[in-house]
Amino acid sequence: MASGTRLRGSRSLRLRRILCRTLLVVIALTVLPVVGLRWIPPPTSAFMMEKRVAAFFRGEPRNVIRHRWIGWESISPQMRLAAVAAEDQKFPHHWGFDFESIADAVQHQGAKGRLRGASTITQQVARNLFLWPGRSYVRKGLEAYFTVLLELLWTKRRILEVYLNIAEFGDGGYGVYAASQTFFGKRPSELQRQDAALLAAVLPNPARLHVRNPSTYVRERAGWIEEQMAQLGGPAYVQKL
Repeated sequence: MASGTRLRGSRSLRLRRILCRTLLVVIALTVLPVVGLRWIPPPTSAFMMEKRVAAFFRGEPRNVIRHRWIGWESISPQMRLAAVAAEDQKFPHHWGFDFESIADAVQHQGAKGRLRGASTITQQVARNLFLWPGRSYVRKGLEAYFTVLLELLWTKRRILEVYLNIAEFGDGGYGVYAASQTFFGKRPSELQRQDAALLAAVLPNPARLHVRNPSTYVRERAGWIEEQMAQLGGPAYVQKL
């Protein structure tokens, strides 16, 4: 009896050690890239890679994506503010999750049971940079995990900088450099308030909302974003991130 108890105890100890080592490996494999990307510009994102792979198997051209990294100082202050005004007005103040917006989304969720408008900019960076499209509980759990890592290991300025470099703006353009060149023929530093608001207006769904030949809804949303930018106090709202 004692021998059997010792054997079970030994197996349990080995299992705990394996689980602990596995957990440490998983943490290392996730934390190290996040730490590195605090300073290194991400050359691509998980969403861009997914689109490239899908285009390859459909036999589409290899240049299906346009993307070029630019630094914080090369992005118009109006564009920085427009993204926050459109997508996450509490961005400078929360720790990755806007629980008030989540509660509102749960209360007013659509007939299909989808939560709308509850993702912060940090959550979007976590999802677009590291994960994949979808609504599974596994993806949501990993999104929350990476959101916490980003808030702990990056500055708010870095999170917004990366967001503006990997967000999709439509027509195969990812990041504000490709968007400003494609739709306005301008450098990102030259974007004015109206330009920035129009770009931010399509961020929720660039597959359906378009900067080129914008619908009435997109124009109205852009106007609303401009109003929000003014109410937030202008570019100074995000200048000191």
